[in-house]
Amino acid sequence: MQRVSRASVSVEGKVDGAIGPGLCILLGIAHADSAETAADTARKVARLRVFPNDKGRFDFSLLDTGGSALVVSQFTLLADTSKGNRPSFAGAAEPEQARELYEGFVRELEALGVAVETGVFGAAMRVDIANDGPVTVVIDR
Repeated sequence: MQRVSRASVSVEGKVDGAIGPGLCILLGIAHADSAETAADTARKVARLRVFPNDKGRFDFSLLDTGGSALVVSQFTLLADTSKGNRPSFAGAAEPEQARELYEGFVRELEALGVAVETGVFGAAMRVDIANDGPVTVVIDR
């Protein structure tokens, strides 16, 4: 996830989701992930203190700031590059499972009160991110 001043996602030149200040979440889903994993990760993301107070200390979460989230599915985060020069995506969940967990992650964020925008699951997308900080945090559940 990246703290952003703005972010958007487009498919075939059409903007499908855009946010102002908040988090751009690039979500990779593995075979071993479950509905519980998705919900726990959404709760962690919403509460993680990555927004600064007036002294620059990370004291505020997405929930504290009222920021938005742009959630983009990205199976390439599961790339295994340990052998050869072509990444393997064998660890990524099959599309049906991944879509279900992606949608569950989004629903959990929304249930917590986060305004959520999304990309188009499974589509080739252009993601434009204005990283704020830069602050990038990897959450591996």
